[in-house]
Amino acid sequence: MADDVKALSSQLAQDPDSLVYLRLGELLRQKRQLDAAHRVALTGLERHPHLADAHDLYARILADKRDYERAFDEWDMARRIAPDHVGALKGLAFLYFKVGDVAQATVHLEAAQRVAPDDPGIAQALALARGGGRAAAAEQALAPSPPPVAASAPEPLEEKQVFAGLEGAHEGLLLLDASGRVLGGALKDPGGARDVTDAVAAYLAGVSQEAARTAKLLSLGGWTALAAEGKQGHVHLTALAGDVLLLVVRDRSVPMGRLAVIAQRAAGAARRWLEQQR
Repeated sequence: MADDVKALSSQLAQDPDSLVYLRLGELLRQKRQLDAAHRVALTGLERHPHLADAHDLYARILADKRDYERAFDEWDMARRIAPDHVGALKGLAFLYFKVGDVAQATVHLEAAQRVAPDDPGIAQALALARGGGRAAAAEQALAPSPPPVAASAPEPLEEKQVFAGLEGAHEGLLLLDASGRVLGGALKDPGGARDVTDAVAAYLAGVSQEAARTAKLLSLGGWTALAAEGKQGHVHLTALAGDVLLLVVRDRSVPMGRLAVIAQRAAGAARRWLEQQR
């Protein structure tokens, strides 16, 4: 595990925007190096404030340090970004058990079970809560486990696997889920020297929900796409099933109409690929 910490620390030093800090922070937490884990998690959270897993990791560390009030705030924020975040739901249930509010703990556990029906910890804690078992036993069943992205997270898929045969398939296409996890594609900075895939994906986490709320407030109905013009290029964001997002980036030489056509074709490829993963 020491070698893993060293390797992850080296990766993070080379790319401070990388989400590898989630795995590093979790490993340090497991080693009970809580101060070091706290520093890593807080620095990462400052770089990725819209990533639910970032708040979840920080909350786990705060809970281990018995700072339950701040842990509650972080798990609550993770849920605001991603309402079905299992780690946040379990964390909040854990805290409700701590204060003896079994009813609220049960509500959060039931929500978590709808998302992760095969999680044994959730099932055990629910059985204890419904059967009038001791809160302490339910807390033990909800002992913090690694956040999804921190435990052997799959590497970003090669562009060709999702976008094979498309115009510009090897640049400017990014497919990500609601929590900001990269499913396919890659992005580089304008100079083409630095990979910014993880950083962009992290900032886009939760965008689908915010766009849906805005559209609802304005009585626009469900949103399907957003487009924006920039000084150095244009972007097009498409909403796919299950809060999956498709981002297409092109320089200013590509007209917005052409960008919409590229996005439409890429969305078709992404939908076909997502169907194959079910």
